[in-house]
Amino acid sequence: MLSQIDQKKIKLKLKSIYKYHLSEIEIIKCSKEIAEVINRFNKKKIKKKKIVSEKTSIVICYGDSVFSSSQKNLIKNFQNFFQKKLSKYFNTVHFLPFYPSSSDSGFAVKDHYKIDNRLGNWSDVARFSKKNDIMADIVINHSSARGLWFKNFLKEKKPGKDYFLTVNSKFNVSKVIRPRDHQLLKKINIFKKPKYLWRTFSPDQLDLNFKNPTVLLRFIKIMINLINHGVTIFRLDAIAYLWKENGTKCVNLKETHEIIKLFRIVCSLLNVESIIVTETNLPEKENLSYFGNADEANWIYNFSLPPLLIYSFLFENSSYLNNWNSKLPQTKKGNSYLNFIASHDGIGMRPVEGIISKTNKKKFFKRLKKNGSKFSYRKVQNKSKKVYEANITVFDALKKSDFDPKGNFFLERFISAHSIMISFEGVPAIYFNSLFGTSNDEAKYIITENNRDLNRYRWNYKNINKKLRNSKSKQSIFYKRITNLLEIRRKQKAFHPNGLRSSINMGSKIFCFKRQSFDKKQTILCITNLSSKFQCTKINHKFLRWKNLLNYKNNHISNKMIRLEPFQTVWLSNI
Repeated sequence: MLSQIDQKKIKLKLKSIYKYHLSEIEIIKCSKEIAEVINRFNKKKIKKKKIVSEKTSIVICYGDSVFSSSQKNLIKNFQNFFQKKLSKYFNTVHFLPFYPSSSDSGFAVKDHYKIDNRLGNWSDVARFSKKNDIMADIVINHSSARGLWFKNFLKEKKPGKDYFLTVNSKFNVSKVIRPRDHQLLKKINIFKKPKYLWRTFSPDQLDLNFKNPTVLLRFIKIMINLINHGVTIFRLDAIAYLWKENGTKCVNLKETHEIIKLFRIVCSLLNVESIIVTETNLPEKENLSYFGNADEANWIYNFSLPPLLIYSFLFENSSYLNNWNSKLPQTKKGNSYLNFIASHDGIGMRPVEGIISKTNKKKFFKRLKKNGSKFSYRKVQNKSKKVYEANITVFDALKKSDFDPKGNFFLERFISAHSIMISFEGVPAIYFNSLFGTSNDEAKYIITENNRDLNRYRWNYKNINKKLRNSKSKQSIFYKRITNLLEIRRKQKAFHPNGLRSSINMGSKIFCFKRQSFDKKQTILCITNLSSKFQCTKINHKFLRWKNLLNYKNNHISNKMIRLEPFQTVWLSNI
């Protein structure tokens, strides 16, 4: 049973969320309901701890990232592939939404309590979780216009009654920050009264009404249902847009932060330890705010890293990376950056607002377009549009540059970008398609005309295995090079997600940072040549005898100088 102190924590947090919306009696009632849900769960579960270390690494995939005509259960299909090819390098799988959905590759959820029949069932997820950590999405901001909740909402039936956000014509939306460019509000008649449905992301994704505490309680139950089936890491999708108030930006509002803090409290009181990850594709200062005072998200996506890395390699200049790295706060134990270069979405551009200049951003977009990128836009207050994300695979994004128009160094750029991400402070997450250097899926894009489908290729099980058996295939080469980096990472204490990181400026052609283990026994100097030319620079004499973890020959160091080949990375370790 929860202690009085724990129950008081829940009540105080509910009060900070609903002080203008609920009475004291309603808040007490809601806090008791949450306590009952926690107590019921803890009766059945033995206490389990989660260990995060240098061995923690994530592969991001869909349940059907690998399909087969012979195996209809797609989660089992992926599990077979994972056990043979990936389990040695990854201990965590992020399954993108596996629920029944009406659009957006799973993010328009129709039923949070079911798994899409094409993929499998809950027992498949639970079985997978016996040997690996499972990360799953809680699609919390919105729900499908074709799901049970909305059907019930229109009939005033439960579950669904008062679940969706409606506003009247007087609601001032002039300051609302938009991540898309479609019409935000949809006028409908509910019981002969005109109302406006709120649709942040698409006409099929209707925003939920968290001013109704029943919706909050519903998502606590959804989270616990996921834990019951083996999921222990939760990605709170589009969480920044959760709470809306008249005349505000309707993003990053105080109540949204307080709701995440409540989730953190609930998770801390459950017998099975879990991790909350906030997905906030926003300017960096706003993104960092989701750590709170070490009482909010456990992990936040390091959204500035992908566009900064790709820009730096394309323009062979580390100035932006060096400046950003020197200012990025060190994480506290228990918190972590989730590092990635690619995901199921595009390369977000909001995170580099105020970091990359407008002029250089235009150059960036021009180069990405030459490399095959499409662009998705968001609407800004003056009715104009801005690039929200570049839709392109990382392989195509890095394939050619103005300095290397023929793409002679496409492999070196790709691998070195991943070596930086894998060694940087935080937990590394690699998108399944990046393991094989996958190009844009132009065939699917032609059919769907959905920009994001360029980066959502699905592999035939036999086909990808055949490619990997051929040591000369592009897929085999990329797979071996990236998994080698992960294998080396797992053995280095200095690469613990919270291992100390410090910036070292070696000029505009080199990106360098230092990592150090908690016990200070191991230090690793991570140095990357961001250019297509050989680079030589002076290096402190104490590093001369250090071992290069990526190449056992220390032929890169001579006469107090370090000599780096085009786009070469070295990891120099003192032990």
